[in-house]
Amino acid sequence: MALTREFNVTVRERLQRDPSFREALLEEAVGCLLASDLETGKSLLRDYVNATIGFGELGAMMDRSPKGLMCMLSQKGNPQARNLFEIIGCLQRREGVHLKVQAVKVTGSVA
Repeated sequence: MALTREFNVTVRERLQRDPSFREALLEEAVGCLLASDLETGKSLLRDYVNATIGFGELGAMMDRSPKGLMCMLSQKGNPQARNLFEIIGCLQRREGVHLKVQAVKVTGSVA
């Protein structure tokens, strides 16, 4: 089910005014990628970029085509890990945050 325009506008406005919300969304996107949920991770990164920096500015920061970056984060996009990490690095620098990965021991058997 597609999200309504009102919901998208609400999220975009909150991302623009709330640094904690921006950081949480970026953290969630990276968490999804690390959990092998590539589609959700790309979608969250795309939403983050659209609501904050925009693909034009991201492309300038990375010396890449904005359209190429949009394609990477599209539903059918298949970005290389190098490209995803470069995007995440640029977003962290612009936001002034440094995301940290922490290993957590999972109990139970792994099949």
